[in-house]
Amino acid sequence: MIVTDTHIGYQERDPIRGDDSFSTWEEVLHIAKSQQVDFILHGGDLFHDNKPSRRTLYRTMEAIRKYCFGDQQVAIQVVSDQAQNFPNFKTVNYQDPNFNISIPIFVIHGNHDDPSGDGQYSALDLLSVCNFVNYFGKSSSIDDITVYPILMTKGMSKLALYGIGNIRDERLFRTFQQKKVKLKRPVENREEWFSMMVLHQNRVAHSPKNYIHEAFFESFLNFILWGHEHECNIQPQMASQANFYISQPGSTVATSLSEFESKPKHVGILEIQAEKFRLTPIPLNTVRPYLIEDIVLASVQISNPTDNEEITQALTEKVEEMIEKARIQQKELGRPDLKPLIRLKVDYTGYSTISVPRFGQQFVGKVANPKDILLFHRRKNTKSGVRPGVENPEAEEELFVRGVRPDPVDSTKIEDLILSFLGPTGSGSVEILPEGEFTNALHQFV
Repeated sequence: MIVTDTHIGYQERDPIRGDDSFSTWEEVLHIAKSQQVDFILHGGDLFHDNKPSRRTLYRTMEAIRKYCFGDQQVAIQVVSDQAQNFPNFKTVNYQDPNFNISIPIFVIHGNHDDPSGDGQYSALDLLSVCNFVNYFGKSSSIDDITVYPILMTKGMSKLALYGIGNIRDERLFRTFQQKKVKLKRPVENREEWFSMMVLHQNRVAHSPKNYIHEAFFESFLNFILWGHEHECNIQPQMASQANFYISQPGSTVATSLSEFESKPKHVGILEIQAEKFRLTPIPLNTVRPYLIEDIVLASVQISNPTDNEEITQALTEKVEEMIEKARIQQKELGRPDLKPLIRLKVDYTGYSTISVPRFGQQFVGKVANPKDILLFHRRKNTKSGVRPGVENPEAEEELFVRGVRPDPVDSTKIEDLILSFLGPTGSGSVEILPEGEFTNALHQFV
């Protein structure tokens, strides 16, 4: 089974949503046991907090003990050097004679439960020392990374499992760029192994170096389990610049009210035979329903754009409609009748806004997030509405919204300013200091 971003302990103090992450975690383990999987592979962010509460640790371990302990024999064999794969305890947990493990869990750390503090320990180290999970993918250096695969066999199938726990994206990008991430391959019969990578990084480019590009990975890989991105794209997709597949299971609990969190949540059963694989998505039924929609006040029949009561009435009717839609969806799917998460994005261009917390008070007991149901935003000006002589109409409109008149646009370029001060004709022209003189000055004055 493949799963990622369970974020156990998220909103655990919330009176409505407090049990969401625990219920879904237990459902994940229940699916694993009912499907008789060989092992569970977790792609990071098992916990939501770097230092999970005692309640979170207790309930996590309680569920693992309930579903993953037992006398059932584990069919997979680890044939690689376990001292390299699990340096702390030198062996996989189900081979410890003091424990009966029926479903082993292999997990890397994410950005939420990464190692920190004295000794660079993670909450996963606590589960590992108790023999509840097999924690791997922890790098001693982030500037020169060597990954030794966990080599597993079952019958005629052979799996080489590589793992890299979360590293700050800019640093890992640079390490990949410098070709200092090395994946070690099996010594014998390399082509017989199904090579699989699990990592927890940005897949979407938020900036030129704040993500990991598919082209960085070795061509011999067959499959990548990509954690960290919460949008569920679990169906394997062929990489755009390589000959391997990528599966992005997404999170099992919504940790933000964004659009990509509204997609149905899944885990996957991955079957491997030689170089072929089959992934079967399994929907999660304990996930709280989440609906997100848009409304444009200009398209609603509101006679007075400044009449807060009329605006409130229009938005109330829309939210009530969304709540009913969520209830019907849950009933059709045969799922528990949970209070839904509702997010209504309101385009209020040309209209006044209302108090979001006050609006949500009428939905206490009906939705799980009454304090932040509404999200107000304004439509950007189109070119047809630009006044002559205005070079940046969006910025000017935003300034006028705040009641501030914009200053005239300064056409001076930063390149000209730098050249005027540091150029060859400037008052502070730059000269190169010879190495010998620089060394003497360093010893003399420093």
